[in-house]
Amino acid sequence: MANQLNRRSWIKSTALLAGAATFLSGTLEKLAAMPRNIQQNFMSDRMADQYSILRADEARPVIKARLSANENPFGPSAGAKKAMKKALKSSYQYPFMHMRELTEQIAQHEGIKQNNIMMDAGSSPMLLGAALFYAKNGGEIISADPSYNDLPSDAERHGAKWTKVPLTSEYKIDLDEMEAKITDKTALIYICNPNNPTATILDTVKLKDFCERVSKKVPVFVDEAYIDYLPDPQAASMIDCVKKGQNIIVARTFSKLYGFAGLRCGYIIAQPETIKNLSKYSTGSMSLSAPTLAAAIVAYGEKDFLTDALKKTMASKEYLYSVLKAEGYEYIPSSANFVMFPLKMDSMRFSQEMSKRGVSIRTWRFSGKEWCRVSIGRMDEMKAFADAFKQLS
Repeated sequence: MANQLNRRSWIKSTALLAGAATFLSGTLEKLAAMPRNIQQNFMSDRMADQYSILRADEARPVIKARLSANENPFGPSAGAKKAMKKALKSSYQYPFMHMRELTEQIAQHEGIKQNNIMMDAGSSPMLLGAALFYAKNGGEIISADPSYNDLPSDAERHGAKWTKVPLTSEYKIDLDEMEAKITDKTALIYICNPNNPTATILDTVKLKDFCERVSKKVPVFVDEAYIDYLPDPQAASMIDCVKKGQNIIVARTFSKLYGFAGLRCGYIIAQPETIKNLSKYSTGSMSLSAPTLAAAIVAYGEKDFLTDALKKTMASKEYLYSVLKAEGYEYIPSSANFVMFPLKMDSMRFSQEMSKRGVSIRTWRFSGKEWCRVSIGRMDEMKAFADAFKQLS
């Protein structure tokens, strides 16, 4: 079964971690004693990441490899860091000019108008905004299972019906079954492409045909958080559908290849009326800090850095593939910065044993199997994973 994952809950949990260590210590002890299925329902996506890291800290003070959160360990770039430092001098001022410049950059690059764009502090608040808007009047949200579920789980908590569609035999999102599930109460279809946690990608032509056809009946939200890991992100993106006037919402984030997971910068591209509606339920551009905006402006044009980070990610991924093959494990071919493979032992025990060895990972249960998801890290982190994994495999 898919974990009940929610990025917003994790952000809340980090505040608790900073100010309530004593409380969390007792909570974690109780959580560790819970049955696995209850743990999975209790914890959000990011909360589970933090939990795995904390558990590893209990067993080993130094984390050798943090491979549980799909972060880019090679960024942000030197140019982005320099821009952040410079922006601190004027950070007492609201960053209106920075926001305008970054929005103009994105609009020019994508060939759209600025009123097609909404910025926010990462994609999390925009996913929440969409959840709140489309949950109104008990609307139905359709998504894949498993998939990243910030949006549908938040919508469900606010009164929406959440319809989960199992993946295909190739662990890909089943577009045909999604379309078949549409009813007169369906408010939104949510698609994460590449998908998290499976790292599978949909055929671009088929997805574009789906968006064109289905968006005439119901809006389609395409979360492209990991699209920068594809060979040709622009060709695979559904932004062209927005440019054609279709009722499509595309979410992008700087949190992955750009290395901004801790800086928080993201945006959605949609029709102006959709932007207007969603902006009523989201915090908006004023939630972005001046240093983050200044860094994003520089990072957005640093193609050499992105190419280098992607090259290093691919090298680490190939190394991981070789380790899994050598130990007799199959895996799902990945189109993102993480790899999922079925385990040969209890997933909770595996996670705990890896944590004892200084390696944090994520686990799932679906399709009658127990799975491990490994984020792609630096080569030294992947070797730390390999050393720990070989002791358990």
